[in-house]
Parts: sequence; C-alpha cells; structure tokens
Amino acid sequence: MLTLEKRPQPSKALSYITPVLAVIVTMIAGGLLFAALGKDPVVAIRTIFWEPLFGEFASYYRPQLLVKGGPLILIALGLSLGFRAGIWNIGAEGQYIIGAICGAGVALAFYPLDAWYIFPLMVIAGALGGWAWAMIPAILKVKFGTNEILVSLMLVYVAEQLLASMALGLMKNPEGYGFPGSRNLQQYPAAFNGELIAGTGMHWGVAAAFIAAIFSYILLNRHILGFQIRLTGEAPRAAKFSGVKPARLVLICMGVAGALAGMAGMFEVAGPSGQITLSFNVGYGFTAIIVAFLGRLHPVGIILAGLLMALTYIGGDVAQSRLQLPAAAIQMVQGMLLFFLLAVDVLTNYRIKMTKREVA
Repeated sequence: MLTLEKRPQPSKALSYITPVLAVIVTMIAGGLLFAALGKDPVVAIRTIFWEPLFGEFASYYRPQLLVKGGPLILIALGLSLGFRAGIWNIGAEGQYIIGAICGAGVALAFYPLDAWYIFPLMVIAGALGGWAWAMIPAILKVKFGTNEILVSLMLVYVAEQLLASMALGLMKNPEGYGFPGSRNLQQYPAAFNGELIAGTGMHWGVAAAFIAAIFSYILLNRHILGFQIRLTGEAPRAAKFSGVKPARLVLICMGVAGALAGMAGMFEVAGPSGQITLSFNVGYGFTAIIVAFLGRLHPVGIILAGLLMALTYIGGDVAQSRLQLPAAAIQMVQGMLLFFLLAVDVLTNYRIKMTKREVA
C-alpha cells in the first residue's frame, strides 16, 4: 500500500515544481467542473487561459493583465512578509477598502482644485489608512495575545459596512441623482490614476507593485530584518535565542502589509474603479492570499502568480460572456488553485513509498 514518508529536509526542486503541477491539476479539475455544467471543457479552459493572451481580442485583454495583477501583487507582497514569519494577516481586504476610502476622501476634500500635490497626498492617506486598520489586530495580538487571524478577518466586515456608509452618506455624489457612490475620480484630473504609457495598462499602482517587489527582495535577502523574518518562520525557538523581538516583528509585518494593501485600494479607486461604490471591493485582498502562496512567498514568484491570477479574472469574464458560465464557477476554479497547491505541497516534505500490508 502507499504511505507517506517524511523527507530528511524539504525538496527544493519540488517546491518550484508543485505550483506548476497545481495549475495543471486545477485545469483538469476545472474542465471536469465545466463538463458537469454542460460546457465543452476544452473550449472553456482555452477561453480562460488562452484567449486573453493569444485570441482575436488579445490586444485589448493583455493590458488588463497589469490592471488586474497590480493590486494582487502589491497586496500579496505585504502579506508574504508576515506569512514567512508565521504572522497570519487574513484581513487585507479590509485594509484595501480603508485605503481606498482614505485616498478618495483626500481627493474629494480638495475637489475641484487642480493641484499636483493632491495625488501624492492620496497615496500617503491610502497607505496610512491601511496601516492603521492593520494595527488594530497587531496591537491586540501584542498587548492581549488575541488571534490575528480572527480579528483581521472580522475587521473586513466592519470595513465593508464603512464602505457602504460612505457610498450612501458622507461621500455620496451630490450630483449623482440619488444613486449611491462618490464622484468619479476618473473625471478629476488631479486625482486620476491614469495610464503612464497609453495602451499598456501600466499606471502608478502597477509601478508601485514592481518597486515593492524589488524592495521586498532586497529586504529578505540583504537586510537583517529579512533574516529575522525568515528565521522566525523557520525556527521560532532559535529566533528567540538570537534576540528577535516577536512583538516588534508583528507590528512591522502587519503594518507593512496594511500599508501596501491600503495603497492598492487607493490606486484602484483613483484608476480602474474610479469611485467609492457599494461593490467597490471585489475580493482582491482574499485572492492575494492565493497569489502569495502560489508564488512561494518569493517576490518574483508573486509577480508571476499575480499575473496568472489576473489571467483567470480576465479569462473568467470572457468565459462568462461567451459561454454563459456562472461567476461562481470561475471563483471555484480560483479556489481550486489554492486547494491543489496545498495538496501537492505534501510532496515537498513527504515522499510516497510503497509498503507491504502486514498480515494480522
């Protein structure tokens, strides 16, 4: 019979192979799901993963990879630092929302003034908003030993209620004929996060994501703080003996993750989304968790995983319009990706061994 035998040390080769294997298994399982829904599985998988890149309208869809991937990469980079240290911030969606509210709040406070300093102030406000929201579970963990998973996750629902309150109240567009939602920042030049290079999808949020990836790589590989983060995650007891302060690490990792998530929310509300609405948040904060693990908590891997996840968003929209696939089916495929990644990850730490069944 088949048994699992623990490896003396995790396999480095398999740690890089298993994400690719998880994607392949997800495609197969997704195909079976689409077949059960009465759709041609080959056509459905091709529509999701091939059409946006090489199809008839690829020139339109390709720039959207950066538009969708930018916030995912930015949020996942922040989360990865905490995950490496065993600090589980699951509430990035709430920090993303608060960052968007704070950034939009600055823009609307200055409206209709056209000044160069408005957009930088929005970036700072978005980062501070996300940071402050992340500090709530961080401080509660440090001071009272609360579980950061539960606190950060519950704060997502509080943030969603604040979002609804702003869209229906304080930030509601006075010229919007009673409809919920703020003014459209795409029509406010001083606050608009437009494309830096026309037709590429590259805006300041995407640029910030790639800059954050560079700094994250340097931090993890060339800075003492990065060493402490990696040491705490791999050997907590050794970290304590080496003088690492767990409370300080919690505050730093949660704060950085919150600031990057808040910036992602601000760049999104000032650009692709354009306004504070009831449906502003689309789950980027939760999807970024999949991106972080699919990218092996490595900055380069997170960039590739973010673009892959962006592809599922774009391809999913195409499949919904062309094949009438339900949105829930696309979300299920995204969830499968994390599930199968965790499943095949077992092979990194264990090897499959054939043993004979003992006769009683």
